[in-house]
Amino acid sequence: MHISRAGEYGVLGLLHLARQPAGTPVMIDAVSRDESIPKSFLAKIFQDLAKAGILRSQRGAGGGFVLARTPDQITILQIIEAIDGKIALQRCLGEVPECERMEACALCNLFEQAQDRLKEVFGQTTLADLALRQERANANARRASTPRLETTDPAPIPLSNTQPVTLNS
Repeated sequence: MHISRAGEYGVLGLLHLARQPAGTPVMIDAVSRDESIPKSFLAKIFQDLAKAGILRSQRGAGGGFVLARTPDQITILQIIEAIDGKIALQRCLGEVPECERMEACALCNLFEQAQDRLKEVFGQTTLADLALRQERANANARRASTPRLETTDPAPIPLSNTQPVTLNS
């Protein structure tokens, strides 16, 4: 199984929208530029996502794209399947199975278990979850790239060279 570049770009594009204030339209040029995705490719991907009811386009001045639902209501599985179709790890698990051994094949059963787990992970991970992971990853990257100042204790003052202090009364 291979998640296409379109599937990856779709998730990244929606992640960009999820980071915006709710209901704020974003022009495709901005998403394309900020996420380094070719604009014409992203336009086709967004069209597929709009057909699937994940994304809405708003025309006119101040238009752009907005999520059709809140980020916590959109799963990664929904995004990927809207773009790439149903996930199938092997031909025996496709919408139209193409395996003559399917009824009694231990390998098909193993593929089915792996596919179910993959779909479970993608199905339980929302766009909001992924946005939070991205925020944490960005914060960790910033911390890792920030130079740290070395802190050392000041040198102790030697007591043997001090002169006694006399107070005049």
